[in-house]
Amino acid sequence: MTTQTQEQDGAGAATANESLTITDNRTGKQYEIPIEDGTIRATELRNIKVEEDDFGLMTYDPAYMATASCRSAITFIDGEKGILEYRGYPIEQLAERSSYLEVAYLLIHGELPTKDQLDEWIHQITIHTFVHENIKEFMHGFRYDAHPMGMLLASVSALSTFYPEATAIKDPDVRYIQVIRMLAKMPTLAAFSFRHNQGKPYVYPDNELSYPGNFLSMIYKMTEIRYEPDPRLEHALDVLFILHADHEQNASTSAVRSVGSTQVDPYSAVAAGVAALYGPLHGGANEAALRMLRRIESKDNIPDFIKGVKEGEERLMGFGHRVYKNYDPRAKIIKKAVEDVLEVTGTNPLLDIALELEKIALEDEYFVDRKLYPNVDFYSGLIYEALGMPMEMFPVLFAIGRTSGWIAQWLEMIDDKEQKIARPRQIYTGERGRDYVPIDRRS
Repeated sequence: MTTQTQEQDGAGAATANESLTITDNRTGKQYEIPIEDGTIRATELRNIKVEEDDFGLMTYDPAYMATASCRSAITFIDGEKGILEYRGYPIEQLAERSSYLEVAYLLIHGELPTKDQLDEWIHQITIHTFVHENIKEFMHGFRYDAHPMGMLLASVSALSTFYPEATAIKDPDVRYIQVIRMLAKMPTLAAFSFRHNQGKPYVYPDNELSYPGNFLSMIYKMTEIRYEPDPRLEHALDVLFILHADHEQNASTSAVRSVGSTQVDPYSAVAAGVAALYGPLHGGANEAALRMLRRIESKDNIPDFIKGVKEGEERLMGFGHRVYKNYDPRAKIIKKAVEDVLEVTGTNPLLDIALELEKIALEDEYFVDRKLYPNVDFYSGLIYEALGMPMEMFPVLFAIGRTSGWIAQWLEMIDDKEQKIARPRQIYTGERGRDYVPIDRRS
């Protein structure tokens, strides 16, 4: 049996050397499967079977190490070369020249805005920063020491009950206002969760300030009439939001797409992303890197720590990445942002440890051979700490920036005619055909 070649997305028909020939040694049959964009469709393998009524061959890929679940035009990553692009624009240029809200527009709309478009975009987001008073009361109901990320998760999900029309996901106008609300209210919910955890009164948004400036105001404002954020801190936070805006099909983005595939409202889908980011292997990675630096204590202890890493007794946190096999491009940018923040907040001895660890990792053959380069989490924790954030707030800050990417990915999925409700297959390994045993006869 030969699988027929199909045209897809204007790519044209596959030629003989744009296909994969598989020989099934069980039957001796050969199958030709088209290669499209460097991939084969897993469903084509269903044609490979011993008997006609067999289910057909499946792939087994725990953690999706080599499985593409979608076509996407949002974020491009070349892990071997250390390249990250949003809609084709290098992350280095966007971090240097753009603002987070401009990048959010780019991710969601596909193109950089004109000045008028950007002004209107910023205006719409700014006037939607307030949340319903009932949301504030809802957050008051959490324990005094509730984890800010848990509060954010619950409050984002709760937004779906305040905007029931959001279930009309096929209506472009309804979708657009939910996008605006999500971007506008995420910093407010994040700041409220911080203030609750600190036992401080909630601070309402100040719509005269910038997006990062308003967040800093809601975090830090006390008795002053108006909080005036330091422009260097504003810029550093804006850069952090840009660097975290999207990162292809990571765990939280996959969660948003998977839950969103049920055609649920966008608040519930984004809440799934927040839940995934709550996990220590995703949103908690920078916390682990900061704990490591604190445990090392001083540069004098680095040689013993490095020895422990090589002997398998210590873990080098904040180095290496599932995707990047080169220097994470975001780490280079964030390293400069750390220096800018410390100009305002004062020096941090942990930075000296971090710089020395980075120097060793880039020169030591052990780390070079294993391609253990610093990633974005290695330095981001230093910025958060310098801003006076407790570790519990680290994933919350991550979530603010990632919201634009989650929304962009959700919108792309909704309009993708190939997407259906997510439903992975399994390999069953349990018992079969057992008879029920009454409880008094069980050993």
